[in-house]
Amino acid sequence: MITMTHKEFSQLASFVKDNFGVHLKPEKIMLINNRLQETINTLQLTSFSEYSDYVMKDKSGNALRILLDKVTTHHTFFYRESDHFAFVKNHVLPYYKNKLIQHDLRIWSAGCSSGEEPYTLAMLIDEFFGAEKAQWNTQILATDLSQVVLDVAVRGIYKVEATSKLPPGWLYQYFRRIDHEHVEVIERIKKEVIYRPFNLMEEYYPFKQKFHFIFCRNVMIYFDEPTKYSLIKQFYDHLEPGGFLMIGHAETIDRMKTDFQYVVPAIYRKPLA
Repeated sequence: MITMTHKEFSQLASFVKDNFGVHLKPEKIMLINNRLQETINTLQLTSFSEYSDYVMKDKSGNALRILLDKVTTHHTFFYRESDHFAFVKNHVLPYYKNKLIQHDLRIWSAGCSSGEEPYTLAMLIDEFFGAEKAQWNTQILATDLSQVVLDVAVRGIYKVEATSKLPPGWLYQYFRRIDHEHVEVIERIKKEVIYRPFNLMEEYYPFKQKFHFIFCRNVMIYFDEPTKYSLIKQFYDHLEPGGFLMIGHAETIDRMKTDFQYVVPAIYRKPLA
């Protein structure tokens, strides 16, 4: 097995940080070393320095995407951190149902991974509006750095175990069974989510309109403090006044460093104008 030196780790970590904002902590060196072994062997490289050079010189972007998939984690499931979905159902959707005359509800799932989060939101919205759903535009923008997980999300096929936390009846209402172990999100719900690759470290966010609420959960755990608050400022600027930001329960926002108002744990709100 090829072993990564601290210098090689530092070089690779700096490259990932500069391009994606992802902060690889020095204590993760062995984890990263092990995750990249198969790639190193497949490419028949003799050191991690060679691998770094290979990634930086690859113009196709494939090497970069593979690296990103190796150093980040995409574990998720439907209805994860259910408090958020309960808050959306009981507070956010009723608020906007009464407020939005044009029936245009704009939602962004940032760092959507393999699609469980935005599909959960789409199902929640479908249930909430019921027969009135046809009168509303509630398509969800779902973005992620990784094309690999976005491809999984577009397919919409999951193991049954990933649906175990869903409310009663949702599995039968919003999925079709493929075999004993797999189910597929029904087409009507798939059409409610638009998947796009997007790097949250981009200086310019190409969104024509502001969002009413944003989910960005368990993404900022990869960022250092300056990067995190730069991203939080972007979310603030791209929310409508009164809009909501949901972050992971393992993440925190220092209220002295942002204009967001604290609502409940892991939920913040942009003040009304």
